[in-house]
Amino acid sequence: MARTDPVSSLLEVVTEAARELSGDRSVLPALDPAPRPELGDFSSNAAMLIAKPLGRAPREVAVELADAVSDRLGESLERVEVAGPGFLNLFLADDWYRKAVEELSGDSAPVPAGGESERILVEFVSANPTGPLTAASGRHAAYGDAVARLLVATGHQVSTEYYVNDGGSQVESFAASIAARMNGDEPPENGYRGDYVNQLADRARETGIGPEELERLALEGVAWMVESIQQSLDRFGVQMDDFFSERSLYQDGLVEKGLERLRNAGHTFEEGGALWLRTTEFGDDKDRVLVRSGGEPTYFGADVAYHADKVERGHVRLLDVLGADHHGYVARMDAAIKSLGKEDVAFEARILQMIHLVEGGKRTKMSKRAGDIVTLDELVADIGVDAARFFLLQRSHDSTMDLDLDLARSQSSDNPVYYVQYAHARIQSILRKAADRPGTGNGTSPTLRTPVEPAEKALISLLLAFPAEVHQAAGRRAPHRICAYATETAAAFHAFYRDCQVVDAPGEGTEQARLALCESTAATLRSALGLLGISAPESM
Repeated sequence: MARTDPVSSLLEVVTEAARELSGDRSVLPALDPAPRPELGDFSSNAAMLIAKPLGRAPREVAVELADAVSDRLGESLERVEVAGPGFLNLFLADDWYRKAVEELSGDSAPVPAGGESERILVEFVSANPTGPLTAASGRHAAYGDAVARLLVATGHQVSTEYYVNDGGSQVESFAASIAARMNGDEPPENGYRGDYVNQLADRARETGIGPEELERLALEGVAWMVESIQQSLDRFGVQMDDFFSERSLYQDGLVEKGLERLRNAGHTFEEGGALWLRTTEFGDDKDRVLVRSGGEPTYFGADVAYHADKVERGHVRLLDVLGADHHGYVARMDAAIKSLGKEDVAFEARILQMIHLVEGGKRTKMSKRAGDIVTLDELVADIGVDAARFFLLQRSHDSTMDLDLDLARSQSSDNPVYYVQYAHARIQSILRKAADRPGTGNGTSPTLRTPVEPAEKALISLLLAFPAEVHQAAGRRAPHRICAYATETAAAFHAFYRDCQVVDAPGEGTEQARLALCESTAATLRSALGLLGISAPESM
């Protein structure tokens, strides 16, 4: 059963009071957590919004609005104060917090959809299929998948896609590298030297492909690598909706179709025998070549066709997760989409910075061509999927990060994912202990007179903040906020359990109330971890 959101219910009370007082059904006041305890629990700008249309002083309106809110909330409100130019500061009673926990009971934390639902295509990873996914690609996989989960949770229609660069010079070098290994030779200077190339050479021999069949080696080698990449992503908990082939752009005539759209839109010109796109008309620093003088489309030309196809498939927002070397790409692609005349389509990109694996205080470098790589599969085998995803997500995507392998392996409170998962497992242990006692029932708890302890209130406040945190994380494309939220919630739970007896707690109904709080905390931690693609263990 999905849970309701007590904060949304509280906002509805303030909103209805403001609308009734003003007579304006379109009023949309804000309700924010108070910045300091002495300012209450929540603060609203409702009075200031309706004062001007009413032609009255905001503080005067705030006093009247405070009475209306108090009447609606009754015993749930301890008091309401008017502050500053007319803010309403709400001090909620213990009764409101107790009822909030009851409303939070359920299998999952609430994340009400907000705003207009969009059809969004998230393209991520898209590493060249010339080798296995590296640990660095794992950051892209974890980030793109978590962002997609956040967008789905907040009401959007999301598709995920991997763009397979199965054409171009890198694939030719890849095929030549396999052929060289089949002949017992070293790969060419710009080739690939990892052990996986030897394995592909063996597979090619077993399949009956000769080293002279470079085109077939390219096709089959890429297909084998894509198969391996899919398996690695599956093990990492990432399910792509589609793998889009670059070759298909040419085979299906999509490149020429995309170029024709640009010509018809009037934003291309020819110079030096090449076809150019006037991207400077849309904010780029210089115009870009679409087709070289020899008639061969550039990488940019193919990418424009690919994104034009994304638009044709009905997506209104294109979100690309790109590597650190793609800063110049963003402006030109945004300009290309605008030049297609698709004003209702939004393009955005997130540039992910590099990661460094650290072991024993030393960094490990990774190079696919040199063969000196740590694969995603090796990383997962070493520290596990959960630790890998949490560590790869816990820093903002636009900052370089060090992944401390020693810390990720440790089973201690210093390891953040272990710390969060342990909180969930600890709650399950508490609930099992309470349920195993003779005579334990699930009846309705009586009205409590026991005050809400500070540690209880702090934990409840965090649980109530979860929906807003999810919306902020989704809107900012910032899953690291969920990592921070989960860690903070785990810490609040550990503090609550330290300060407040749960099983056999004194006072009529206190135990039931605190067990309900434990259940709500577990549900919230499960939801937070689920948005990150991380498990919530029942025991540890």
